[in-house]
This record gives sequence, C-alpha cells and structure tokens, in this order.
Amino acid sequence: MPIDPREPYDDQNIFAKILRGELPCNKVYEDDVALAFHDIRPQAPVHVLVIPKGSYVSWDDFTAKAGDGEIAAFMRAVGNVTRQLELDGPGYRLMVNMGG
Repeated sequence: MPIDPREPYDDQNIFAKILRGELPCNKVYEDDVALAFHDIRPQAPVHVLVIPKGSYVSWDDFTAKAGDGEIAAFMRAVGNVTRQLELDGPGYRLMVNMGG
C-alpha cells in the first residue's frame, strides 16, 4: 500500500520495522541519521534505498522538519554509500520518491 505523505507518521510502516530490526535488510551503510540497504526488488543493477532514521513521512516532511545538520548528514551518508559501492567513478542516478 502506498504511503500517503499527508498522513501522520505510521511507526508500523515497513521502513520503521527495518530501522527497528524487526524486518531484515541487506545493509550497505548505517550511521546516526541514515540507513542504506539493497532494494528487495531492484529496478537497476545497483538499487539502494537510503532512508533517514527519523520519523518522517516523506522527503518533503524530512526537509521541512529536520534540522540543517541532520539534512547535511543525510546527504553526506548518500555520498558515503556511492563511494562505498564505487559508483562515484562511473556515475549514478539519485532519485527521491514521495507517496504512491
């Protein structure tokens, strides 16, 4: 079921369960603000999801409510993932999905 970005945060959503360790993931990277893991249904040869650890409904919610330091740390985490996977040389596409 798609996430409606207009609704309050649901702490039973799949990403919240992954963050709490209730559901498994193939972890690529983790720090204080972000968790990155391989998508279970990849749409590209390398398909990694990077999610903030806070209780945010969407990218819009994250950028509106997170502090500047948290947003910067999240973007730094994305960069760390690309370097760890050695994507910084050949290039990559960065996408943000919001809602369904």
